[in-house]
Amino acid sequence: MVEISHTAVLGAGTIGASWTALFLASGRSVTVYDPADGVESGVRAYIDQAWKSMDELGLTTRGSHDQVTFVRSAREAVEGADFVQENVPERLPIKHAIFAEIEPGIAPHAVIASSASGLTLGQMQAGWQNPGRFILGHPFNPPHLIPLVEVMGNDLTDADAVSTAEAFYKDIGKVTIRVNKEVPGHVANRLQAAVWREAIHLVQTGVASVGDVDKAMSAGPGLRWAAMGPTTLFSLGAGSGGLPAFCDHFADTFNGWWDDLGTPQLTPEVAELLAQGLAASHNDTSVEELAALRDARIVKMQAALTEVKEGK
Repeated sequence: MVEISHTAVLGAGTIGASWTALFLASGRSVTVYDPADGVESGVRAYIDQAWKSMDELGLTTRGSHDQVTFVRSAREAVEGADFVQENVPERLPIKHAIFAEIEPGIAPHAVIASSASGLTLGQMQAGWQNPGRFILGHPFNPPHLIPLVEVMGNDLTDADAVSTAEAFYKDIGKVTIRVNKEVPGHVANRLQAAVWREAIHLVQTGVASVGDVDKAMSAGPGLRWAAMGPTTLFSLGAGSGGLPAFCDHFADTFNGWWDDLGTPQLTPEVAELLAQGLAASHNDTSVEELAALRDARIVKMQAALTEVKEGK
């Protein structure tokens, strides 16, 4: 197993900054590259803010704020790195250009993981001469608080690359799942998309407001899903009969619901409808205030559900 002590982060927006904070908290050193102006001050401010939440979760016992450096090229960033987390914009020409730049400078043992949510592994592999060390390592936002990482390799991936990444992610407090087949959006985003599609349909057809649809999720299914997944929970709903009994009892009900689900499109008009409803439901609370509230709630839930991080 590869010993990972030094990491690199390519792209330091919200996702990259969050990864940087988590890698530092785990005791690794981090080199960061992003061509945007003001990156260093922005990332350092993000680390300071994230550190408080990570400290409450016990994630900072090995770490230090000080082991981070900022460089002016992607090639320089990956030199000497054992693990690289790539978070550049999700446009293939940009990703392929970055891959071509860094490939000659990457250590033979290093693993390069992409945070891409909308691109497939196969699409991105085309930017490599030898994609053997390149995998999918898709997090959920913000990575320093949400445990999930979706990991994927394929027949072009070195045998140990995925297992090395999984061991590393586990060591820094993550929960990984294997994506076995290439589909747009991977696994969790497709689940989110299905739920949000119906949430939009309910608002668009006047069944409930944006605020009440959000409440229905956070105070209902979302609370249960934080503990266990939907199939397990439905199985429990049938008591000793388990999932076969649940399906036998509710097949017609669910089939009827599925037939009635909406298929809205995210048009500018729908986006404006949702934005207005969101503003009304939160009394125009700022993005910064909502993000702080989200993080505080996630920390409390994570502290109460620590075994979830271990995949139990």
